[in-house]
Amino acid sequence: MAVLAWLLIPFAAAVGAAVWSVWAARRPSGAGDAEGVAGYEAFRAAMERPHGLPDARARRREGPADSRPAVTPAAD
Repeated sequence: MAVLAWLLIPFAAAVGAAVWSVWAARRPSGAGDAEGVAGYEAFRAAMERPHGLPDARARRREGPADSRPAVTPAAD
């Protein structure tokens, strides 16, 4: 009976490894290639844009005053 147990343990491990390998090699579901490439292109386009908004100066003139206190030089 002990010999049978010693033979079944590696057999069970082999079956478990086979099941895991089939599961790990399956085709992944979720985002497809086209969606991934489109996301990457959007990321690259965002990184290639210049920093800041193109009309940031106009918005500052139209919008509320800056919330940071004005820095005045100290009189020595």
